[in-house]
Amino acid sequence: MSFTHLHVHTEFSLLDGFCRIDGLAKRVRELGQDAVAITDHGVMYGAVDFYRACKKEGVKPIIGCEVYVAPADRDRFGRVHDLDGESRHLVLLCKNQEGYQNLSYLVSMAFIEGFYVKPRVDMELLRAHSGGLIALSACLAGEIPKRILQGRYDAAKSYALEMRDIFGEGNFYLELQDHGIRDQAAVNQALLKIHEETGIPLVCTNDCHYLTPQDAEAHDVLLCIQTGKMVDDENRMRYEPRNFYVRSTEEMEALFSQYPDAIANTERIAAACNLEFTFGKYHLPRFDVPEGETAQSYIRRLCEEGFAEKYRGEKPEYHNQLDYELDMIEKMGFTDYFLIVSDFVRFAREAGIPVGPGRGSAAGSMVSYCLGITDIDPMQYGLYFERFLNPERVSMPDIDMDFGDTRRDEVIDYVRRKYGDDHVANIVTFGTMAARAAIRDVGRVMNMPYADVDVVAKQVPSGPGALHITLDDALRLSKPLRDMYDADPQIKKLIDTAKSLEGMPRHASTHAAGVVITRDPVVTYVPLAKNDETLVCQYVMTTLEELGLLKMDFLGLRNLTVLDDAVKMVRRQKPDFRLEDIPEDDQDVFDMLTAGKTSGVFQMESAGMTGVCVGLKPQSIEDLTAIVALYRPGPMDSIPRFIACKHDPKLVTYKHPALEPILSITYGCIVYQEQVIEIFRRLAGYSLGQADMVRRAMSKKKRSQIERERQFFLYGDPERQIAGCVANGIPEETAKAIYEEIDAFAEYAFNKAHAVCYAVVAYQTAWFKYHYPREYMAALLTSVLDNSDKISEYIGECRDMGIALLPPDTNRSRDGFTVESEGIRFGLVAVKNIGRGFIQNLIRERESGGPFTGFQDFCQRMYDYDMNKRASENLIRAGAFDSLGAKRSQLVAVNDKLFDAIGSTRRQNLEGQLDFFGMGGGETRARTAQMELPNIPEFAPEELMRQEKEVTGLYLSGHPMNAYRDAARAAGAAHIAAVHADFAQEGGPSSFQDEQRITVAGIVTAAQTKSTRSGSLMAYVTVEDDGGSIELLCFAKALEKYGRLLKEGTPVVVRGKLSVRDEKPPQILCDTVFPLADGAPAPQRESSSVVQPVEGKMLWLRCPSADHPAAAHIRRVFAMFPGPTSARLVYADTGKRLGATCLLTRSLLDELEDALGKENVVVQ
Repeated sequence: MSFTHLHVHTEFSLLDGFCRIDGLAKRVRELGQDAVAITDHGVMYGAVDFYRACKKEGVKPIIGCEVYVAPADRDRFGRVHDLDGESRHLVLLCKNQEGYQNLSYLVSMAFIEGFYVKPRVDMELLRAHSGGLIALSACLAGEIPKRILQGRYDAAKSYALEMRDIFGEGNFYLELQDHGIRDQAAVNQALLKIHEETGIPLVCTNDCHYLTPQDAEAHDVLLCIQTGKMVDDENRMRYEPRNFYVRSTEEMEALFSQYPDAIANTERIAAACNLEFTFGKYHLPRFDVPEGETAQSYIRRLCEEGFAEKYRGEKPEYHNQLDYELDMIEKMGFTDYFLIVSDFVRFAREAGIPVGPGRGSAAGSMVSYCLGITDIDPMQYGLYFERFLNPERVSMPDIDMDFGDTRRDEVIDYVRRKYGDDHVANIVTFGTMAARAAIRDVGRVMNMPYADVDVVAKQVPSGPGALHITLDDALRLSKPLRDMYDADPQIKKLIDTAKSLEGMPRHASTHAAGVVITRDPVVTYVPLAKNDETLVCQYVMTTLEELGLLKMDFLGLRNLTVLDDAVKMVRRQKPDFRLEDIPEDDQDVFDMLTAGKTSGVFQMESAGMTGVCVGLKPQSIEDLTAIVALYRPGPMDSIPRFIACKHDPKLVTYKHPALEPILSITYGCIVYQEQVIEIFRRLAGYSLGQADMVRRAMSKKKRSQIERERQFFLYGDPERQIAGCVANGIPEETAKAIYEEIDAFAEYAFNKAHAVCYAVVAYQTAWFKYHYPREYMAALLTSVLDNSDKISEYIGECRDMGIALLPPDTNRSRDGFTVESEGIRFGLVAVKNIGRGFIQNLIRERESGGPFTGFQDFCQRMYDYDMNKRASENLIRAGAFDSLGAKRSQLVAVNDKLFDAIGSTRRQNLEGQLDFFGMGGGETRARTAQMELPNIPEFAPEELMRQEKEVTGLYLSGHPMNAYRDAARAAGAAHIAAVHADFAQEGGPSSFQDEQRITVAGIVTAAQTKSTRSGSLMAYVTVEDDGGSIELLCFAKALEKYGRLLKEGTPVVVRGKLSVRDEKPPQILCDTVFPLADGAPAPQRESSSVVQPVEGKMLWLRCPSADHPAAAHIRRVFAMFPGPTSARLVYADTGKRLGATCLLTRSLLDELEDALGKENVVVQ
């Protein structure tokens, strides 16, 4: 008798299923079973991958899902936790295409309409969408087993009959399981009775969560990662006994020998399930063309108009290329695709949304150029259509588009409006456990000390050359890691467990740019899910393409917004200015790049790129294109040769004269994929399409195809009408040497079309920086308002350029940074609690009613625009009223009183109006009496800067480090910005490295304490100098010695070791802290602390008991906040009181409230 597993959870039952799809198909084949189902919890993420893997192994795939169902007396819209918090399980399997579409719809609606704790369907949905599906009653979490265990046999039987009615005779089965769990025996007996009384068939399953018994321990670790528990925690979720694996047919027959029909029914179900996916058939949306046009005639008309506009009667020979591409696009069936893209690009341009000059290989298309999809002339730069759309290999075009980052969503909204919300969706992507992350996750749940795990994780090679490194690779490459593995049994177990988990999907998220557009509603083709509030396809981008769906990347590029903002500022003086009119050969611009002044220039501002610019001395966009293409891992090694050949033509050599016209533009070096294609075409007689196929094989390291093509390159291939190099007069040995060079460089050769597009943007940003520095830097600063390190860097660049930075001003500022004759004015959007809507109202009031004459005038005029005390106080502290003559200290002193007075006056005014309408007379308007400002001194300079930092995230009137520069230099402190820049380099750091000892100096701007799992205290402390900030990790020993210095606002020198974790910015493991002083007095706590003081004479705390973990935490926190305020700690169990003193600040209260709960922290 045969058996089929019908209840299986793959890795896409995230952090619960441990049956890797490839391994599952192989395991089933090894067991001699002919079919297997996928039934992940509530999702179909892995359906297509599973289908392909099974087909590859000769196993029949059954597509299904274990859906969550709302309790029978509830519906999917219920949100009452006690009633709707726990859903029921139901296994659904697809018999055919109808079943797939129904299951896809059910799973989608579970997310869209039914998500509450879990994605839920309900009986109404099941009744309406049961066609083509087989249902199984599921595990102990199913509705029928639950009713049985509640002693409600008749209700269970009634529900079973209802399910049979819904799915039809022979399509609903009572599911028997036996994992040695006591409740299952009771349920199975009741299910047998229901079967005997109703005739509803039985089927047996094993609830498979892993492949073999040996996988049980790794699966247990996976569960702990999901639930945040320790492996040694007794009170946690477990799968016991450990037999939730893919059992053999013999094992299942032995377990269910008394139910032979239940075994046989697995085969009957498998035979009934015959869903087939179709790949390579395209489902493009229909593009509505004007009446009287076809898609083909319309695209030709648009292209002809575009060609005439671009070339203005010149280059008629280029028209042949346009005709060739149009014919090829029509032949391949992609006319609608190009019309769809050109339509939303046209919308963007007409709406004033910045559009990039192009991206990727689409810039090699004349049709794209004429339709306005790209701005790059492919003929000017020697780009090839075949690199984009190859007639030798029909595949969906891939046109990705860059839009200004702040308005990208408007383009997507247009697409949704045009094609319908239900025809457009975002795309899922999965975060997976990389090698280092797997070690850290496993180490955490194994309860190993953080420091020990960190040492092991850091032995895994990282950096640009090791982005996808596996733990097996790491053990081979890293001797320290291998030595640890061999010497320490615990580390061996850690790494072995991590190896079993690495690569597993950890969580689902939304692809940053991907959007799918479909002909029929998306759910017709793929199931949907919700990530937060974003609707996403449950299949990844590559799977959607395989299914023939139109996928587009709508990318947001910040630099396009910067250019657009800069253009708008220039147009205030020069209304006719256009970005596309700037010259492409401005020597002054290239001289600026050669001088290394690349900060803020797109693609060129990293330290490494700056060095290449200085060395190469670019003189054209072609040179910038080469820099973009070369500055990547791999080809970076050839940069020195490239630079040397550029400056010394005698070093340029060619293996054959036929290479010179191809490689001369890159000084004899192979840099671009297009050059590889052209070498095959010119020297060996390949067509462009054939040449691109070989180029693809080389880039993907397909050695068998590469070796086969070597012979064709040399001697030709009559079947494909390839002449070969030798027949074309190239000596055999020379041809061999050329092929070897191509083979060596093709893997690293870059797509020139993409490099040109980004080189053009790089040139445009450089041109603006040189010719309109204030406008450009203002736009640049506005674009990075949420990145304080970048703001600091660009403020420093403005300083170096001689551009003054002016403070925010209620009479001068707009929302973003703006240009004035004296310099660049800070925008009001930089001030916290000041929204763009309020700023727009402020500007309108200023323009209609004239400049504000004083603080009271401002408050009275803006009071009705949702102005509040916090907003006005933040504007004061940011210096936005400085130009009106009053001191900030004076305005802070009267702020609350003035608001209360204006509010009172407005209420009196309203009452007077009501009285007037009641015919009792009264005033229709009253003004608040002028309020006198108190005669008090201004805040100290340190306090002014502290307040600026608090309300804007920036120091505006100076920087606290200005007084300590000499002391920082004397201490040998590294510039924090230099550390970040070094680690951000494409090729990895060159000046600093992980675990290197380092000294930095700066101001403490943030400090947050946290209890470790061992109960000790650690702190995350941020230190900032005048160029950037870095996070310190301070453990118990350092905190005990130096905690008093790590208060916000304190200038310090910090020594420790650099710590670089995966993709995170570098941190410092702090071991020593010193006060920083340079003749000037250190700022006093009252004026320099960024900690927000809290008024109060006594702090009362209530803790459950003296041995409660919070008690020890409180003592450590108090050590961090010494001060004069009295505090009393009361133990709830004994009533005992302890006394202490502290510095009463918001930070202290946050820490205490986190530990004890807000209700147990009271200030009097």
